[in-house]
Amino acid sequence: MYLFIYIIVYLFSLLPWRVMYIISDFVAFLLQRVFKYRLAIVQQNLAIAFPKKTEKERQEIANEFYQQFTDSFIETFKLLSISDKNFDKRFTSNVEVLNNLYASKQSVQIMAGHFFNWEFANWGAAKYGKYPFIGVYMPLSNPYFNKIILKLRMRYGSIMIPATSFKTQFHKYATEGSYAMALAADQNPGNPLSAYWLPFFGRLTPFVKGPEKGALLNNTAQVFVHFYRVKRGYYHSEYEVMTTSPNYFKDGQLTALYVKVLEEKIKLKPANYLWSHRRWRYEYDPKQHEKLLVQ
Repeated sequence: MYLFIYIIVYLFSLLPWRVMYIISDFVAFLLQRVFKYRLAIVQQNLAIAFPKKTEKERQEIANEFYQQFTDSFIETFKLLSISDKNFDKRFTSNVEVLNNLYASKQSVQIMAGHFFNWEFANWGAAKYGKYPFIGVYMPLSNPYFNKIILKLRMRYGSIMIPATSFKTQFHKYATEGSYAMALAADQNPGNPLSAYWLPFFGRLTPFVKGPEKGALLNNTAQVFVHFYRVKRGYYHSEYEVMTTSPNYFKDGQLTALYVKVLEEKIKLKPANYLWSHRRWRYEYDPKQHEKLLVQ
């Protein structure tokens, strides 16, 4: 069954980019206008994030978001058959930021948000960076598509660790030498009572503590990566060092720095963020969360 599905998906990936994007436009129309996929969540998130924008401006952001959302999936299929030369033409980055840190032998946590297209960004870090690149991912429920995605992500030597077994698998890589590990640190915490509550677009929002704890434990440099579409089918990753001395920060301050940069980057390219993600699903309760609020 896996081989059959892989062949079908691979043949689909051979379609010209122009045809793929026609399909993407049609799917985006269906998701937004017909099935209204998470439309209420997208609209609510945009209203929270951009209260000063007009309804028309927020609608334009939503329209572009749905296009980029479907493009990201279409482009992921396309990566199954793309040549090295074609990818080199379609992706750029200031990877020297990472490579300069590699010369210092300090490990790195690459802190990202849910931007588009993360598959291009993952490939770029592994293909052009000198570090052994570690990606933490959530396994897909479908085992066949999960295997296809893993095969794709490991093309340039990425080390993929499922989030469900991170605690048992990561240790061996942390002790073998320096590494660069990518984390989407804007995930909703499983338990908001054990999270950092920080201002995010003017609203107190819970953020997971794991990335900060890992940075302190392993003394990893913190690098923010903002990846975004230059034009359709072409992407750029911009790396920015937040600190090489994580242990100088007080509890919660490193996460607060990440959140500040994340918000700045989202404001630069509003449609480039995964607005269908329920970022504000939890409400701040002063009685429960007062002791957890980061000052």
